[in-house]
Amino acid sequence: MFSLVLALLCFHGVVVTCLNNEGYALLSFKNSIYEDPEGSLSNWNSSHDNPCSWNGIACKEQRVVSISIPNNKLRGFLPSALGSLFDLRHLNLRNNKLFGAFPVELLEVEGLQSLVLYGNSMSEALPNQIGKLKYLQTLDLSENFFNGSLPSSIVQCKRLRTLDLSQNYFTGSLPNGFGTGLVSLENLDLSFNKFNGSIPWDFGNLSSLQGTVDLSHNLFTGLIPGSLGDLPAKVYIDLTYNNLSGPIPQNGALKNRGPTAFVGNPGLCGPPLKNPCSLDTTGATSPSSHPLLQDNNSTGNSADNERGLSKGAVIAIIVSDIIGVCILGMLLSYCCSIVCVCDNDKDDHGDGFEKGRNGKGCSCFRKVELETLSENLEQYDLVLLDTQLAFDLDELLKASAFVLGKSGTGIMYKVVLHDGLILAVRRLGEGGSQRFKEFRTEVEAIGKLRHPNIVTLRAYYWSVDEKLLVYDYVPNGSLAIALHGKAGMVSFTPLSWPVRLKIIKGIAKGLVYLHEFSPKKYVHGDLKPSNILLDQNMESRISDFGLGQLADIAGNSPIMQSDRMPSDEPQERLQKSASSEATAIYSSTNLRSFYQAPEALKVVKQSQKWDVYSYGVILLEMLTGKYPVVCVGNSEMDLVHWIQLCIEEKKQLLDVLDPYLAPDADEEEEIIAVLKITMVCVHSSPERRPTMRHVFDALERLTTSTD
Repeated sequence: MFSLVLALLCFHGVVVTCLNNEGYALLSFKNSIYEDPEGSLSNWNSSHDNPCSWNGIACKEQRVVSISIPNNKLRGFLPSALGSLFDLRHLNLRNNKLFGAFPVELLEVEGLQSLVLYGNSMSEALPNQIGKLKYLQTLDLSENFFNGSLPSSIVQCKRLRTLDLSQNYFTGSLPNGFGTGLVSLENLDLSFNKFNGSIPWDFGNLSSLQGTVDLSHNLFTGLIPGSLGDLPAKVYIDLTYNNLSGPIPQNGALKNRGPTAFVGNPGLCGPPLKNPCSLDTTGATSPSSHPLLQDNNSTGNSADNERGLSKGAVIAIIVSDIIGVCILGMLLSYCCSIVCVCDNDKDDHGDGFEKGRNGKGCSCFRKVELETLSENLEQYDLVLLDTQLAFDLDELLKASAFVLGKSGTGIMYKVVLHDGLILAVRRLGEGGSQRFKEFRTEVEAIGKLRHPNIVTLRAYYWSVDEKLLVYDYVPNGSLAIALHGKAGMVSFTPLSWPVRLKIIKGIAKGLVYLHEFSPKKYVHGDLKPSNILLDQNMESRISDFGLGQLADIAGNSPIMQSDRMPSDEPQERLQKSASSEATAIYSSTNLRSFYQAPEALKVVKQSQKWDVYSYGVILLEMLTGKYPVVCVGNSEMDLVHWIQLCIEEKKQLLDVLDPYLAPDADEEEEIIAVLKITMVCVHSSPERRPTMRHVFDALERLTTSTD
């Protein structure tokens, strides 16, 4: 009846123009939006013939084929009327504030090719009709609140290339035929959900996968299927923090992997973990696998064997064994103290093992310091912030430990537990004893933060004399070292532009999480390259978040030694004519201040725009290859003013860029675009700086347009 009345009105000229059905379907979406602070839908109205000129709408032959309104803070829900847009091919509503259930009617649009809804608050289960989308290539529902099991019909989406369901609450096992049905998958991320059951045996059929296949932080159980080894050799399979058990297959893509891909699974055994598989696990039951079993053909006095050894003989053997072990321990300790003289003065840019006089990694650990530590840890127990971890204080103290560096907030250790799990442990020191409740509240809040680009705090310990923070260990050192190297490095491999861009995006994504998705909308407040760590895939991980406040509560000064450039930092990249002056400047300058926003010196309360400024300075450092303070003749200039001066003088791009980026000259257009984003981030006025959400979206659009 409504359509008939509308047609009659149009026919008799009651209205000048008549909006088509697709327009009214989109107006239903507008009416379902309660908040539109950016005015994204301001020109959506019924006075037009069709919606093709509306913001975020793209048409082909006057039919709506795309809706793209990302990052506009739209608050509302998706109406069922969207299911009448039968020519729709792309729907992108990422990073808004949409809530409610996924409308099943939308799955009637069978030609849909990309469905991007990440970064919203949508919930409930995904409808089983998802399998109707035969042409779907991209499904990104990450960072929502979807729950329930993954519909079995999804295996019918045989053209699916990207499936990202990370950071939701999906449960249940993966559907049958997951590997044989989704053979076109190139990108897969199921991390931070509650998937359980076994990993499908046909997973190895996903031969098109690339990059990281992330199954971490779920509840998968059972054996790791050997078919995972059939995946492409360059694929990194992240199985961390599940409930997997049994031996790790040693074939194909699983062969020669480090332990970091398997940590958090107490039931796993065998290489590369140091936890050997038991006989029951491996299924070995032959007598040859039991060297301590008595040989049935042994020739000896059967009577003596039946009687066994006398009590005196047993005591003598035990005493001699104890004496022998003590002597051996003393010898090893003595040898270790002579052969392995470890450097106590490493800066906190440490790259792993300590260096001895011969330049090789020390095989011993700092016994004296850890013994002193163990004497003080007697009042409280180690508190695990991750229930999937299984180690105690005793295991931590007995583990192999290597000093990564020292700073004003204490010593940082790399600790290798007996099961191969590698952790980073910061010892805050001996100050403070009256603020335990405040410390616990803050550290447990930080421990709840979970994001791939944030270093996770796994456990903590507090006593009157000792405070420990236990983090994930990130193996590839800091961005500061990756950019500039450090004294004593045998070789230095410059970062290519694609790797730098990957790091740039990762930092941005981590900051978006801190600013918008963390419970307290946190501000990092001390962002700099030395606390941007790089994992085995050169993904960036923001570290030291909240460290200054924790150190203050614990009674330590939060001033970091890493804030000062060590006097032996290599200066080959400075002009030779200014090398002596530069050395003096770098050895005496507090570099931390050059990453801080100008208003940080005047305003007490931290702002998220502080982090945006610091991020911009880091980007300038990555683009130019220079430190945040630049030597100009006999004086110094901060990097922000230096780049502004270069722009005013209209210098050539190659004169400004890091010389190591010369091989990437063909990426000039992309580099210039990133430089423009950078200059907005370092604007002197915080109001003129973008949010990190806008920065990340700009980087996403940039890389998408150049693919």
